[in-house]
Amino acid sequence: MSRLSNDLNKLLTKVARQSGKNCSEIAREALRRQLQISQFESLRRRMMPFAEARGYLTDKDVFRDVS
Repeated sequence: MSRLSNDLNKLLTKVARQSGKNCSEIAREALRRQLQISQFESLRRRMMPFAEARGYLTDKDVFRDVS
């Protein structure tokens, strides 16, 4: 694993100080959130051909039918 750049480390330290959490907590939360976003995007890419074949081309199409 690589180390953080000075700029990123300074920002992490600032956010940790402001939130009252330690740097490790902030980094874990950020990494967890980013990994969940990546998983969602991967699933979405795999599902898009099936959705498009059924006429779901935009988020509006999906929300129209599930609302």
